[in-house]
Amino acid sequence: MTDFNLADIWEICASVRGPAIALACGDKLVSWSDFDRRADSVARTMLDAGLGHQDKVAQYLYNCNEYMESMFAAFKASLVPVNTNYRYGDEELYYLWDNADAFAVVFGGSFTDTVDRVRQRLPKLKLFLHVDDGTTPCPEWAVPYEKAAATFADDAPGRPVRSLAGRSGDDLYMLYTGGTTGMPKGVMWRQDDLFGVINAGSPMRLPEDQGDAGIATAIEAAAPLEISLLPACPLMHGTGAFTAVACLNAGGRVVTMPDPRFDPKALLETIAAEKIRILTIVGDAFARPILAELDRDSGHYDISSLLGMISSGVIWSADIKRGLLRHNPNMLLIDAMSSSEAIGIAASVSTGSESADTATFKIGDNVRVIDDDGRAVAPGTGAVGRLALRGRVPIGYYKDPEKSAHTFPVIDGERYSVPGDYASVDEDGTVHLLGRGSGVINTGGEKVFPEEVEEALKTHPAVVDAAAVGVPDERFGESVAAVVELDPGSAGGVTAEELVAHVKAQLAAYKAPRRIVFVPSIGRSPSGKLDYPTLRETAIEAAVSG
Repeated sequence: MTDFNLADIWEICASVRGPAIALACGDKLVSWSDFDRRADSVARTMLDAGLGHQDKVAQYLYNCNEYMESMFAAFKASLVPVNTNYRYGDEELYYLWDNADAFAVVFGGSFTDTVDRVRQRLPKLKLFLHVDDGTTPCPEWAVPYEKAAATFADDAPGRPVRSLAGRSGDDLYMLYTGGTTGMPKGVMWRQDDLFGVINAGSPMRLPEDQGDAGIATAIEAAAPLEISLLPACPLMHGTGAFTAVACLNAGGRVVTMPDPRFDPKALLETIAAEKIRILTIVGDAFARPILAELDRDSGHYDISSLLGMISSGVIWSADIKRGLLRHNPNMLLIDAMSSSEAIGIAASVSTGSESADTATFKIGDNVRVIDDDGRAVAPGTGAVGRLALRGRVPIGYYKDPEKSAHTFPVIDGERYSVPGDYASVDEDGTVHLLGRGSGVINTGGEKVFPEEVEEALKTHPAVVDAAAVGVPDERFGESVAAVVELDPGSAGGVTAEELVAHVKAQLAAYKAPRRIVFVPSIGRSPSGKLDYPTLRETAIEAAVSG
């Protein structure tokens, strides 16, 4: 049994790494010593505002230094950071912060007007910290974040790292996930479990049985590796947040882009300038434009510093992986099968000599593929089941015991996380990911997983992105439709019939789209996710008008 708290780990990192850079965003650099002192000051500001043990702190920010710094502050004060999707409208924000019982909000200046409208409906909120992003001045009802970070930071120069009382490994980190249906749900991770599962998959693994001194020695030993991470995806989602936590656990440096808009040119230039070791992305939504820019002007970008790229949450196509490896055959491409509710279900690794197939993973000893009754699916039979992970998993959804019981069932006396990913498994343990059950299209009794169709479409050279959805059909109940974004240079030269034939060459005929709708952009979210309800409406409207 362990009892790790992330604030304790990061304070040890600060004591060891001192002047080394912990956070960088453009020309804003924060050393490990300043990271610790500033987070201390923000933590004390939160406590002085009346926040108590395990009260919730919402983070409503684009990627920036203050994101991880305010998370550190919350951990120090035994508070619970809560991610907030910056694309949410007023009603979604109200639901999230009300459901989370938020007592404080750390927000970017860009969101001042939205926060002002929502805050008046949430009387529990005691503190608002305004992060100056050059857009809107701090309102009178908020505290400037810089003031909070500096108020207590220099009250004891040279002091040892201070621990605020009341921490334990039972302290929570809460990650709200929108999922595919229903309102967002708060996934509750014990910090000890989160540390353990992240640490188990980290190449800079910290010794869990040697106490603070052993951890400090391991962090010091990792310093020459110059660990640096660039999360291209938002820190408000699990993929970005989990990898940033892993980097900081090892005393590394988290680099974020100052512009919230994804720009592959700026990203590649930052990789070269900062000598980034690890890049975090979310599947093809990020990898495809990165590859396109590398192919367009490969001589301009030096990505030789990259040791690896990590992706999770969205399909990462094998052909895109191969293309990226042409530009740096020495890096590892790690395609992780994880979710907000389950970290480390499975992974596939591609190298310069070997590229893994799309949506194909090797599972570990703690993973099963189970049927609806919780029984293991026999490998090699072709039967489809849900992936289930045992071991270090969340304790449940916040204030939702019914959904918690469904997603985190007890099977054969052990607690599992079953987030809803469907797959089949070969005799050798290879898993073929099919998708989320909630998005399955039922056409004439046959089940079609959208991700299969989407991947088949995206292997066509003219297709930039695609979404498969089910639309009403008098005969079959539902039929498969696809919303497709073409390469601008191919628009007009590719027909729907050609794309349907392309899919039929790879999949059973019933899985091929009966209708294809061309759009200028699929409109993925910052995390690379698709808005399936809106895309379904687009397909239905096209069917009615066409």
